[in-house]
Amino acid sequence: MDSKLQSIKQRFGIIGRSPLLDRALGTAVRVSSTDLSVMITGQSGVGKEVFSKIIHAMSARKHNGFIAINCGAIPEGTINSELFGHEKGSFTGASGERKGYFETYDGGTIFLDEIGEMPLDTQAYLLRVLETGEFIKVGASKVQKTDVRIIAATNVNLKDKINNGKFREDLYFRLNTVPIHVPSLRERPEDVYMLFRKFAVDFAEKYRTTPIQLDEKARLLLENYSWPGNIRELKNIAEQLSVLAEDKMLTPEKLLQYSPQLVQRNLPMISNNGASNDSASMQEREIFYKLMLDMKNDLNDLKSLVFELIRNNDLRVPDADQIQSLQSPSHSITKTPAYAHQSEQDVSDFLSDYHQDETEHVHEDYPSHPIIINRDDAHTYAQSEEVEENLSLEENEKDLIHKALRKHNGRRKEAAADLGISERTLYRKIKQYEL
Repeated sequence: MDSKLQSIKQRFGIIGRSPLLDRALGTAVRVSSTDLSVMITGQSGVGKEVFSKIIHAMSARKHNGFIAINCGAIPEGTINSELFGHEKGSFTGASGERKGYFETYDGGTIFLDEIGEMPLDTQAYLLRVLETGEFIKVGASKVQKTDVRIIAATNVNLKDKINNGKFREDLYFRLNTVPIHVPSLRERPEDVYMLFRKFAVDFAEKYRTTPIQLDEKARLLLENYSWPGNIRELKNIAEQLSVLAEDKMLTPEKLLQYSPQLVQRNLPMISNNGASNDSASMQEREIFYKLMLDMKNDLNDLKSLVFELIRNNDLRVPDADQIQSLQSPSHSITKTPAYAHQSEQDVSDFLSDYHQDETEHVHEDYPSHPIIINRDDAHTYAQSEEVEENLSLEENEKDLIHKALRKHNGRRKEAAADLGISERTLYRKIKQYEL
């Protein structure tokens, strides 16, 4: 199998020795002899179309036609006509009959790139082709048969589109009979320098110049870049350096001079596109961080409280040795292992710092054991009598009216507005309470 894969790589110009790349290529070779539908997934720029051509070229349909269609590049109003054809006069501008791709490439292979961008009504027509091999032209009533092999590709998560109602679940399972994942360049760093050398040599042969080279450190810099644009981005950088670099042996400094983005890490963001266990793990981390923050705030509050107790009650602060002697197993508090040492260290540091800062406030005549609260000069409070509040509605209403009249110097209109009642009601209340 290795020799067969090597010959396929040479035939189709595939550069790389990554196990992930070989696995994807091996799957493409095995499925090529069948008529099963294939779903190719991978980031933009990884070469999904090359895999579709390999499957077609090694299948029994290799002598028939092959066409690659970008579903996202065809307007929604014309995609049905492009794929299935139309009759004359079926819509404005249909001046004649037109054959669609499913009729033109009967017996061949159709590669549908960016299948996730296909409109929902077109998805229903495509599902019928996959299930029965039948389709109807736009504006026609006659059912036609076709025998084409469908290879689909996408760089988005179709399951998310299914959940959002933008892709048919039954069509997904029809297309995803044999899945092939093409690895990104970030997943195959061992192939980065090989591809760079290939692009640099091809450029030099085309324009008859000396190919550029990288020293060891520049090569490591290239291999550790995340390559969000994958092979397209790598080829662009190789050609850019071939044009701009004056020295043909590039150091990391020279490399960053022309391509400063190579030092960016482009770490992936956590999103909701992962599995359910990933979102659950994210929620657990959020709870953990909140718990840690609450514990830190509680510890700061505790420090402030101890400071106030010491200052207001004239306390003596024991040293760290006395604290440790008091920590017997029967008096110890069970702690979570992740926080135990950190809490003890914080308390010890706090007591040590305070002991140094407040030494001048400690009196010599204190007893040997630590004092918790000194009540010798505790404040006493005079006895007070609690007066029961008057809850009478009539008395409270009378009091409010009296206050409002006094506030507005007897002006009833303004007092009534302040009380939120009519002037007539206020007049009646004044008469009732004899104010």
